[in-house]
Amino acid sequence: EFLSGRIDVMNHKEFSEVLERQLDRCRNVLVFKSKEYDLETGDRFHSFKVAAALQHLTPKQALCGMMCKHTVSVYDMVEAGEDYPLEKWDEKITDNINYLLLLRGLIEEEKSNGN
Repeated sequence: EFLSGRIDVMNHKEFSEVLERQLDRCRNVLVFKSKEYDLETGDRFHSFKVAAALQHLTPKQALCGMMCKHTVSVYDMVEAGEDYPLEKWDEKITDNINYLLLLRGLIEEEKSNGN
């Protein structure tokens, strides 16, 4: 069906709109979570650093361990093949993207500290 042109495909404009909505969701969650987690220390990565110390890991390893739970959740949803509401997909996809953005931040912090 796809090759014969009978299936609707997402055009560039539609994908750009999806991308913008997703980036807005990511930004909103990261800003909200920042207020929740940074109150006492002012360190955006405090939770990952404490988790790392407790588990004798690096902050990046601790973050990846936490991200793994969210990645498994996405895989489980895909494998289940159920018709999940978009809100559920939004939550899971946003969490995964945000963990990667936070990982990027940790990497930048390490580089700026000479590690």
